[in-house]
Amino acid sequence: MSFAVLAAVIGLSLQVSTPAPDKIADAYDQFMLARHLEAGDDVTGAIAAYKRAMTLDPTAADIPAELAALYMRQSRAEDALDAAEQALAISPTNREAHRVAGVIYAALAESRRSTSQPGAAAAPDDTTAKAIAHLSAALDQPDVEPDPNVRATLARLYLASGAYAKAIPLLSDLVKQEPGWPEGPALLAEAYAGAGRNGDAILWLEQAAPDDPPLYQTLAEFYEREHRWKNAADAYGKALENAPRNLDLKVRYASALVNAAGGAGRDDIIKARDVLKDVLSARPKDPRAQYLLSQTARRLGDLDGAEATARTLIADNAKSPWGYYALAEALEERHQYQAVIDALAPAVAAFRAGSAGDGAELGLLLPHLGFAYQELGQYDRALPLFEEAHRLAPADASVTSYLIQANLAAKKFSAAAEIARAALVERPDDERLMRLEAQALRQDGKADQGIALLEDAVKAHADDPSAYVALAQLYSDADRGAQAVRVLQDAQAKFPADQSIPFELGAVLDKQKRFIDAEAAFKQVLAREPENAAALNYLGYMLAEHGDRLDESVGYIKRALEVEPENGSYLDSLGWAYFKADKLDLAEPNLKRAADQMTTNSVIQDHYGDLLFKRGRYDQAIAAWTRALSGDGESIDRLAIDKKIRSARQKLVKK
Repeated sequence: MSFAVLAAVIGLSLQVSTPAPDKIADAYDQFMLARHLEAGDDVTGAIAAYKRAMTLDPTAADIPAELAALYMRQSRAEDALDAAEQALAISPTNREAHRVAGVIYAALAESRRSTSQPGAAAAPDDTTAKAIAHLSAALDQPDVEPDPNVRATLARLYLASGAYAKAIPLLSDLVKQEPGWPEGPALLAEAYAGAGRNGDAILWLEQAAPDDPPLYQTLAEFYEREHRWKNAADAYGKALENAPRNLDLKVRYASALVNAAGGAGRDDIIKARDVLKDVLSARPKDPRAQYLLSQTARRLGDLDGAEATARTLIADNAKSPWGYYALAEALEERHQYQAVIDALAPAVAAFRAGSAGDGAELGLLLPHLGFAYQELGQYDRALPLFEEAHRLAPADASVTSYLIQANLAAKKFSAAAEIARAALVERPDDERLMRLEAQALRQDGKADQGIALLEDAVKAHADDPSAYVALAQLYSDADRGAQAVRVLQDAQAKFPADQSIPFELGAVLDKQKRFIDAEAAFKQVLAREPENAAALNYLGYMLAEHGDRLDESVGYIKRALEVEPENGSYLDSLGWAYFKADKLDLAEPNLKRAADQMTTNSVIQDHYGDLLFKRGRYDQAIAAWTRALSGDGESIDRLAIDKKIRSARQKLVKK
């Protein structure tokens, strides 16, 4: 190190007298002695030698900088900072002084972060900013090879301060240059995630993971962020090849498989079930594994297994909402709404009493309890539950939608429209909220306003098929069938692969009594999706309604029930087809199951009343028709039902 040259340059710039050559030489001797003494573990002697060197040559910034580094190695942070500041006063660009100051400030910042209370606001603190400034200066030396440790520390500071865009290039270079650095890939992934650059993270991880298999888990997590569940499942599978006994990985793998399966994917669901059973054989009370196992059972049609696993989860961990959530889903699948109420009402009360946090547990269960009351026609009990859920999560669009739908079910159309309108102020592009407001406006006698809203939605979301379907539905409901057909035909030309469009076209054509065209539309759906239960049921019910080809009608509906054996609407369709064929013994069990399950569905109660009347059970028929009149009121002729009730009463008198 040439102290003479350095001192001469700095001395001129600071207008400090240059020491005599013999003093500079003596300073250099003391500097070298200090290094020798430190190497021999004589720290006290080394410090004294550095201080003598500083006295002999006060213009040499490297001497206090080296002393600062010694103090830092001895964990004497305050002394190290003092010495570093002395060096920087002499030479503001001294790399070693900046490095020492930056590392110490970084350590102080990390210490303050680690000791702060979780969730508490951080106290005003400029240590992170100071650390970043010093370390950046230490690296800003084009003629010096950058220190990887300094770069790594600076990258961590950028992450801690939210400067993700600055951390990414540092970490990208470090990960390439230091392939053995175990922390690097995780930090780079964190930087990408913080910057919202999930796509870039995925591209990098896809390239890096084959050479570094532990990265497959990180890759899977990024796929999950993008809802790329199939990719996530594949990545978790590869991560498990590297860690086959990792139970947590197995649970995450199973979860990705369940999500990847969507509405189909039976093989993936079976695979997930088997993985979860393996986890539970080692950890019998793993709550997430139990919840997912209940989900797989439900998805495979094993509702007894789904319910049993959910009840086991509740018994093992009654303080968690997930067992109750899984149980509600299993019971809802059977349309056992009173059972849902019996299970959830006490749980909700308990969570209310014990809730000290953000109400997340209640937020999971309240909608299910509200749905159960709603399905049983107990709107006065359902609405307060949805309102409570909305208060707990006012920004959750799904909860807001549930509240609007509950008001619609309770025939509070103005309130439903008002809630939707208020929510749209915060989320003006939310199509679901637009559709619900339009529906509320129509039912409130303001169909033109609702139609105008959805016409604007189609313009704003011209690439979304559901916007066209929603507009067509509203046109049809407002008796503007020709416009509905035109919208759907235009949409079909624009989105030829979308199955919701021909289905809705069939429904609109059926309402216009264009039965041949409607049948063709439903058959178009079935040509692509032979097991489309909704299309099978609609086509079968349409044929039954017209008393046409009843054997064919029964065939379609039975196929729908193979897909969804507990669906009350499909059971009603089958019973109605048998009723039309005068096969009352076959009609009754299906119509009864449907009526017991869907007590507020006016059409289903009307059908069941017709069957009971025909079988001479007039008092029961009157009860069913009365339920029809007090139900949802959809698609029934009230005057005709009143007339049937009067006829049944006359029959009772004659008995």
